[in-house]
Amino acid sequence: MKTYRVGGSVRDELLGLPLKDHDYVVVGATVDDMQRLGYKQVGRDFPVFLHPQTKAEYALARTERKTGPGYQGFEVFAAPDVTLEQDLARRDITINAMARDDAGALIDPYGGKADLEAGTLRHVGPAFVEDPVRILRVARFAARFGFTVAPETMELMREMTSRGEVDALVSERVWQELARGLMEVHPSLMFEVLEQAQALARIAPELASMLADTPRRALSLAALEYAAGRDCGLAIRFAALAHRMDDKGSKLKSFCERLRVPAECRELAQLVILHWQTINRELPLATENMASLLERSDAYRRPERFIDLLKACACIFHATPGKEDAPYPQAVRLQQALAAARSVDAGAIAAKSEPAAIREHIREARSAAIAAALQL
Repeated sequence: MKTYRVGGSVRDELLGLPLKDHDYVVVGATVDDMQRLGYKQVGRDFPVFLHPQTKAEYALARTERKTGPGYQGFEVFAAPDVTLEQDLARRDITINAMARDDAGALIDPYGGKADLEAGTLRHVGPAFVEDPVRILRVARFAARFGFTVAPETMELMREMTSRGEVDALVSERVWQELARGLMEVHPSLMFEVLEQAQALARIAPELASMLADTPRRALSLAALEYAAGRDCGLAIRFAALAHRMDDKGSKLKSFCERLRVPAECRELAQLVILHWQTINRELPLATENMASLLERSDAYRRPERFIDLLKACACIFHATPGKEDAPYPQAVRLQQALAAARSVDAGAIAAKSEPAAIREHIREARSAAIAAALQL
């Protein structure tokens, strides 16, 4: 029985990155052996165990055989005679197919270290084509590390797309991978790789259509990169990307419903689509326009989301050529306007007004408060 540290922690160690989770492969052991040592089995489809003290994951060395379409049609075989090299061979790309033994020696049967140094994402072997999730993962790793995809790997990805493998991906998994890619260092690279693999039009036709239009593509990807460079959250990054998807949000609605995008991301993107042009105008908004914008964006009930709206609009503004370092007073003025409008005692006004006039009186009071605060 031998234990090896494998996968992402080996890769990140070689890159000099902070190490997060440690995964291990156990060669020469059975399920009974692991349980006798106090490991708790947690994998139902294949033998994965939690260490009794550290809770790190330990998996028995295994091989896989494709039995059906998509990424769930696999038969897993784990046995004491499965070697480490066989286990590593089932992994997606070479930089994830390295291991270290107990003495710290690097085991690299598929050239992962050389590909890491060259900045190349290369599939380990022919079994790569059996799992369509790997297309999304390769695109995500391109966004994380800024690496390029090896030509032969890209060709395999195109073949998988043409055979309809990506059509078997369930919506939740597609969004999960896209969301993780959006949070990487250079998220626009994920979409470029998916385009090159001809997969984006299959999994996200609305995004593919937007990115096929050169002006919309340039501003959308630049806004996304700006948001990533400012370490913005997922909802802001998604909204910055999707703001040119359409004018009223119908394509956004289709995209979000199909991929089951979380409400936080969907709602912010919808607001950005509707209001970014108004917010980013060079001329200051008039008082009544500010009050109307605050009301239509539900800023009084959800001020935190309104601040996210302003952040997303700022990413779009600064992504515009020539405005990378330009002042952006809109955000300050609208935050001041929101604070002034929220200081109005709507309850007191309602108590003194006729029911039919309550809304108008509150609106007038808020406009007056905004004008006073901004000296308009």
